[in-house]
Amino acid sequence: MTDYSKNIWYNNKIINWQDAKTHVMSHAIHYGSGVFEGLKCYNTEKGPAIFRLNEHISRLYESASVYNIKIPFEEKIIRQACVDVVKKNNLKDCYIRPIAFYGYDTLGVNPKNCPVNVAVGSFYWGAYLGDKGLSNGVNICISPWQKFSYKAIPSTAKACGQYMNSMLSVNHAKANGFDEGLLLDSRGFVAEGSGQNIFIVKSGKIYTNDEKSSILLGITRQTIIDFCRELNIEVIIKDLTKEELLDADEVFFTGTASEVTPVISIDKIHINNSKVGDITSLLKTMYMNVVLGKSDSHQNLLTYIY
Repeated sequence: MTDYSKNIWYNNKIINWQDAKTHVMSHAIHYGSGVFEGLKCYNTEKGPAIFRLNEHISRLYESASVYNIKIPFEEKIIRQACVDVVKKNNLKDCYIRPIAFYGYDTLGVNPKNCPVNVAVGSFYWGAYLGDKGLSNGVNICISPWQKFSYKAIPSTAKACGQYMNSMLSVNHAKANGFDEGLLLDSRGFVAEGSGQNIFIVKSGKIYTNDEKSSILLGITRQTIIDFCRELNIEVIIKDLTKEELLDADEVFFTGTASEVTPVISIDKIHINNSKVGDITSLLKTMYMNVVLGKSDSHQNLLTYIY
């Protein structure tokens, strides 16, 4: 078992990992009717700390609201559950996965009286795109699969079933020797990776897209935008064309699991001679300093476990 811990928070109790069970006829299994979050806890000099806990849990409830999933616990209980499950598992560096989903009652698409179950798991999870990719950059491809339109499914909600689209993209990329796939939106503009937002650097300016490109408005994405403003780096938010992407001086992914990951080639076309760019390196270093608690001015972004 790859991603495992001894304990998990399930419906307001911490229980043994293997005891967290749901019926195979549960609504979420058949229709993907759930919402989730992904957070990271880092081992700082002051002890383990969760990065942007409040923002992640707020987005969990926002996603649930979009789908009218009524989470039966207050936000503060889920925030505390994230802290408690890290503590109970005695973890220092870990990934945290809260999820709320419809359980077993009816098999109709309308969930009717299906109960909403909530779980929070925590476990060690290394670099999402590999340690080498995180350090030296990743090779990606343009996916043949199109990102679903925000007019069809609310892309700003982080919902379970929506990630089948991402699975198609990353599976294609892996099968063809790439590290990750990049989806275009229904208009042909750049959308995002299977689980990451994307940024490009051109002539010292940073460009990224927004919800019109059917993306999840990532919390790491916003963090990087905020950092750029602190550093007086101009950020331009606009539709990104494939041509702009391939002509960029630098390209990088952002995400909770991916952190700041350089992209060094797209469809085997080299970006910056397959070297990590200076601005990418600067933002990556700043991001890691913040999440590791080394920045006094960003302590408000961390929730310490002890």
